[in-house]
Amino acid sequence: MSKPEFFATPGYGETQLKNMHYSQAVRIGDRVEISGQGGWDDSFEFPETLEDEIVRAFENVERTLATAGSSWADVVHVNSYHVLGDDSFDDHNRVMVEQFRARMGERAPIWTESGVTALGHPKMRIEIRVTAIG
Repeated sequence: MSKPEFFATPGYGETQLKNMHYSQAVRIGDRVEISGQGGWDDSFEFPETLEDEIVRAFENVERTLATAGSSWADVVHVNSYHVLGDDSFDDHNRVMVEQFRARMGERAPIWTESGVTALGHPKMRIEIRVTAIG
C-alpha cells in the first residue's frame, strides 16, 4: 500500500495548514481526496454573486487537484454542499452543471448534493469536495 502524501494548496491552503492544522489534499497511490473547497480567494474574500462564488470554488478544486498532481479530468466523485438562502437548488444546479461540462467534458462523475444550514465561513454558500483517480 502506498504511503499517504499530504498537500497544501499554495496561498489559502498554506494559511489553513498553519492556522487550522489541516491539509487540502491527500494522495494515496493514484487516488486523490481533497478537503471541501469554497469560493474564496487567497485572502478568504468571497464574490458578491452566487455564480462567481461557485465558479471560484471550481477553480479552487482545480488548484488543489493540481497541487496533488491531478485534474478535473480525473474526478470520479463530487460532493457539494449548498446554503440556499434566497436562491434555490435550480440556481445552484445551473452553474454546477455548466462547470461540470466545461471542466470535465464527456466524463460524468457520481455526485451527491446536499442542502445545509451553514458551512465553515459565514459568507460561504457552496463547498465542493472531490475524489480523483489518476
